[in-house]
Amino acid sequence: MGSLAGRRIVLGVTGGVAAYKAVEVCRRLVDAGAHVAPVLTQGALHFVGRATFDALASEPVQTSLWDEPHPIPHTRLGQGADLVVVCPATARLLSDYRTGRSGDLLTATLLATRAPVIVCPAMHTEMWEQPAVQDNVEVLAGRGVTMVGPGDGRLAGGDVGAGRLADPTDVVEAAERILGATRGTDGGDLAGMTVLVTAGGTREPICPVRFIGNRSSGKQGHALAVEAASRGATVRCVTTWPDRAPTAPGIEVTAVDTAAEMADAVVTRSTDADIVLMAAAVADFRPVDVASEKIKKDGGPPEILLEPTTDILAELGRTRTRGQVLVGFAAETCDLRQNAAAKLTAKGIDLIVANDVSTPEAGFDHDTNAVVILDAEGGALDVPLADKREVARLVLDAALTVHGTNRFPNGDST
Repeated sequence: MGSLAGRRIVLGVTGGVAAYKAVEVCRRLVDAGAHVAPVLTQGALHFVGRATFDALASEPVQTSLWDEPHPIPHTRLGQGADLVVVCPATARLLSDYRTGRSGDLLTATLLATRAPVIVCPAMHTEMWEQPAVQDNVEVLAGRGVTMVGPGDGRLAGGDVGAGRLADPTDVVEAAERILGATRGTDGGDLAGMTVLVTAGGTREPICPVRFIGNRSSGKQGHALAVEAASRGATVRCVTTWPDRAPTAPGIEVTAVDTAAEMADAVVTRSTDADIVLMAAAVADFRPVDVASEKIKKDGGPPEILLEPTTDILAELGRTRTRGQVLVGFAAETCDLRQNAAAKLTAKGIDLIVANDVSTPEAGFDHDTNAVVILDAEGGALDVPLADKREVARLVLDAALTVHGTNRFPNGDST
């Protein structure tokens, strides 16, 4: 069961241009099994119609303290909620919530709830950067309100800058993280654990312009980070694609570029990790010398001498802490199981997740993957083509099973 299944979420929508994105947030929350109660302000109704939310949500839209069937609608909503999400949140909403002003059904509901609250600010850059707005955000965050976004990007009127509403995926991931942690054993099976995930492909510079790299998009590693956080784990995500990294609560993102930077970040952050998921495609070789200026073609093809990079996974296998679960990943184009099994043994790890990147719709830059998960006991789980989030779920299930046995890859118990 997912962390949102059966949970009651009040979705507050305020009067900003970005209100149309709340429709997608609503749909995704309902698809994840949540009971969504939409509360729209009068301003929101100028941008989106109530009929859309009536059709998508779990109950009809509510807009007023005075016209609803329940005599005290804000207490019914607030007291019954497992989570309140305000998306988008205007500058006015931030001010009202910070000062405790109950001017409509949404602000009254916010004051009447003891449930966790997610606020997703969205406004023009000049408004977002106003000291008063920033002060309101800081105060609310200090009171325990989870802020998701805003990001940078295109705004209404053609402007570009800070204030863009967070992507619906990030909003739903934040909800999953919060409710996954509060559900306990039912959906929070990683609560209290620390999970380290690596993602993306490293880039080894040849000169200031060119580098040796690979096609890894980081999507599988980022899916692992989101899945672990939604199940209650504290997640450390070391990635070469920080602009694509998940921003959900509970995920600490560290940006790296080269294999050496990846090694340093992983070694310093893995010592107390319960599970380490090495999903990144780390370069095996790097140039011995890096040119200080762009290499020109006038001199003909350059000779580039390579040297090995640090084998991060092997190093972790040698220095692992007792009870720590190590999971490697192998991108192959032939002899999938044979090559993966050999890597599993050579690295001294618990599990290896292997995929054939030549398979259509699997591997690099796709949203889907097909893998085989091998363990040190000779077991294997074939995962047919599936969404990378589903693959992440199965990988973490396998890692959690190994963690529960408290054994090393050679079968010795701790």
